[in-house]
This record gives sequence, structure tokens and C-alpha cells, in this order.
Amino acid sequence: MSLSLEKSSISLLLLLFFAITTTSSAHNITRILAKHPEFSTFNQYLSLTHLASEINRRLTITVCAVDNPAMDDLLDKHMSIYTLKNVLSFHVFADYFGSKQLHRITKGTTLTATLFQATGEAPGTSGYVNITNLKGKKVGFATEDNDGHFSANFVKSVQEIPYNISVIQISNIITSAAAEAPVAAPADVDLIDLMSKKGCKEFAKLLQNSKITKQFTDLVENGLTVFCPIDKVVNSFLPKYKNLTKNGQISLLLYHGIPDYHSLGMLRSKNGFINTMATTNGKNNKYDFSVKNEGDNVKLGTNIVTAKITETLLDEEPLAVYKIDKVLQPSELFKAQSINSDDTAPEPSSGNDDGDSNSDSDDSTNNNNGAMIMSVNCGWLITFFLSIGLVFV
Repeated sequence: MSLSLEKSSISLLLLLFFAITTTSSAHNITRILAKHPEFSTFNQYLSLTHLASEINRRLTITVCAVDNPAMDDLLDKHMSIYTLKNVLSFHVFADYFGSKQLHRITKGTTLTATLFQATGEAPGTSGYVNITNLKGKKVGFATEDNDGHFSANFVKSVQEIPYNISVIQISNIITSAAAEAPVAAPADVDLIDLMSKKGCKEFAKLLQNSKITKQFTDLVENGLTVFCPIDKVVNSFLPKYKNLTKNGQISLLLYHGIPDYHSLGMLRSKNGFINTMATTNGKNNKYDFSVKNEGDNVKLGTNIVTAKITETLLDEEPLAVYKIDKVLQPSELFKAQSINSDDTAPEPSSGNDDGDSNSDSDDSTNNNNGAMIMSVNCGWLITFFLSIGLVFV
């Protein structure tokens, strides 16, 4: 009886172990497509339009990839990057369709929502794709109102992680007048003026006085996220700021920017470390911080302070600006004994404060562009092994 109980307990723990390891794995569309050079252009534009990060954060998704010649035909239309994003988002389904599911559609036809529909950019239901089983075991793709004409067909399955992500190849771009409609670029935003009028005037002054505003504005087109501390905390922090060297001051200001666009939803969906504009290619100074979520609150943690996002000043891709309640203090510039203390000034770190750091990257979604570096919590693993030991006590 005792032996049977022990075996049952171990079996249960092993089941939990594999369940946790399975659910903790995440897909990465950039890495999946990187194994297939025939999709290199499609892969590149998923990153340029920031769709790759949106795909990666969703639990159930289908990506309809097209090869390089098909992408060349699309690019020959000379669309803006914003229109291209709509077109490509029309090729990402918010549901799972592997090869078997595509060939076994109930009643032979179905409508499925795309990311184009999910963004709210699609007029009416124009963001839905019709999937139909055709003669000769073919599968066709078209807009909802297609008059029986299907602009693309299923070619093959590229990679399937059942009910998580399915990447398939289709023959051509799915033609959609709604997705291909011209999209105007977002109006130019004066970053300094925005922050000055929204309670971050003192931080804006520091940027101007350090003459690094251009380093921020030059990144806006390709994606930028800024965390600006409120005036009250900046004023109280000024004595510490003035104790830093010139390079240290610049590094601290750059530490408040991420060279990539992160909506509040994206920040809420991931916990982990993130690179900043201060991150460089050295070995010792990473200048990163952690993003943590507690309920609806998003907190940014360094070894020195933990700041909270208190307000969204602007969230219009490719630019996001958030107000925070503390100045972010990197451990490269301050000693850790002053953690979460606003009253005691941290002593300058003895390390080099020139912003020299190392940022390893695996693909274009995290190539020193502020993409999330997911941290792994191993507490469950320790608990797992301890639990096995307790079974035999």
C-alpha cells in the first residue's frame, strides 16, 4: 500500500513537472522563419512592422507566410510601412489551423478573425478571412466577400506546435482592398513638448540640457518607448544626478528609453528583463531593468529602485511615453545599499559609467532593440525535487 502510494505520488509530480515545462515554453516566429530562407523577406517585415512581438505574445495563432517572390510582388506596390502592417496582419489568424484542421473544415468553409480585425483598423468585418476546402484537396483563402475567387491556396505546413502556433505557407498574398488602403503616418510628436505639458517638465529639461534629445527622436520612426519620471521625484533626485560624471548623467537619461515600441498591453503580457538605450556592447554594464506585473500595475525594477507606471502620456505606434513615480537608477551608476530609498543618495558606483554593457541577441526581435528577455523562475523546479524527497520521509 505504501509503495503504491509512493508510485502514485511520484507519477503525479512527474505529470505536474511536464505540464509546467510544456506551458512555460513560448514560440518565437522570428526564429521559426529564420530556419527557412525562402521566407526571409516576410520574416523581415514582421519585425519591421512589430507584428513579430504581437505574434509571440499570443497563445493561439496561425501565420500564413509567403515566399520571397510573393513578397517582392507586394513590395512593388510601394505601400507605406503602416499599410504593409495591415496587409501582413491580415495574414495572421487569431485561431489555430494546422494542416489537418485546414483539410477538415466543418461544412467545408469557415470565417476566421485576423490581427487586422483585432486592431480595430478593419472596417466592419473586412478583417475576416474565408477559408474553404476546394476540389482536388486544395484549401483556398480569400476575403469574406470573394465572389468565389480565392487569391491564395495552401502550399504546406512550415511548423506546427499544436493549438499554440501554426505556421503555414500560402501561394500568394491574400488580396484585400481594406487592408491595402493607404494609411497615413502618425503625426509628428514633439517629445519634449509632450513631456513638459504632461508633468515631466524637469526630466525634459535634463534631456535638453544634456543635448541628447536627438538620440531619442531619431528612434521614433522605428519604435521608441520612454519612461519619464514626474517633476517632484526629479527635483528631489537632482543632488544625486549632479554627483554623476557627464557620461554617467547621459547614461542615466538614456536608461529611461527603450529603442523599440512597447504598448502597455505588451508590457503587461511579459515579465522579464529589457534592454535600454544605455545598453551597449561592453561586457560589464548591461543597463537593463526588469518589468514586473502586479495586477493592473506595471513595475520597473533595478537593483536600486522599483518604479511604477502611473499614466500613459502617449501610446500610438511607433511611440509610447509613460509617466513613472521614481527615477530609474541603474546599478552600474549606484550602489545597491540604497534600494528603494528616495531619502538617502546612493554613492556613485566604482564601475565605469560610460554606458558600456553587453546585450546578447538571437534574432531581430531582440537584437539590442529593447525586446523582452524572458526570465525563468526556477522556484517550481526546486519545489518539485523537494516534494519527491518528502514522499519518502
